[in-house]
Amino acid sequence: MTERPDGIWRSALLLAVVAVIGTALLSGVHELTAERIAEEERRVVLEQLDQVLPASRYDNAMLTDRITVHDAAFFPGGQAVTVYRARRGGEPSALILRHRAVNGYSGDIHLLTGIDIDGRITGVRVTRHGETPGLGDGIEVEKSDWIRAFDGRALGDPEEDGWRVRRDGGVFDQFTGATITPRAVVGAVHAALRYVELNRATLFEQPAQGGEERNAQ
Repeated sequence: MTERPDGIWRSALLLAVVAVIGTALLSGVHELTAERIAEEERRVVLEQLDQVLPASRYDNAMLTDRITVHDAAFFPGGQAVTVYRARRGGEPSALILRHRAVNGYSGDIHLLTGIDIDGRITGVRVTRHGETPGLGDGIEVEKSDWIRAFDGRALGDPEEDGWRVRRDGGVFDQFTGATITPRAVVGAVHAALRYVELNRATLFEQPAQGGEERNAQ
């Protein structure tokens, strides 16, 4: 039995209406979900930043007062390093670098390193890594206090040769059965300190590169 032309048109119209309503619903859900995801990402980033620099040390919006730098001499592996600028009362207070140690045992180790205006470390945290559970994962603050050994350190404290693990003649502990992981983190943190020492003024002077933070490594 052949369907009448007016029935075909009614069916087509009904399908079109359903499609429009479905698209509108999906669009609305996506918009609401995207806003929630963005807000959650901002919350996670702020929590990470607060772990390496207490909120009492700054009063600006660090999520937007940030720049991106590239310098293969200090940050190898084609890194785009995010630098958050902390200010208090309009004056520079500290910098937080989101960077990577590229020579971990199981790949890149993602780091946040806070450095105050006097060149001392306010804190270091590992935000992502693939190191071996029970061996290299001691770099996580949740697993051990090892990462806190950087607190208050600066260039010259220890001296240059001290910025190594003990097995290499430095002052930082290695893990039993895992030297490569802490060695990589120590090297990356030392490189961040040296970079900031050479570029502190210009890092604060560059115009912010805008937008909301959307990538919590």
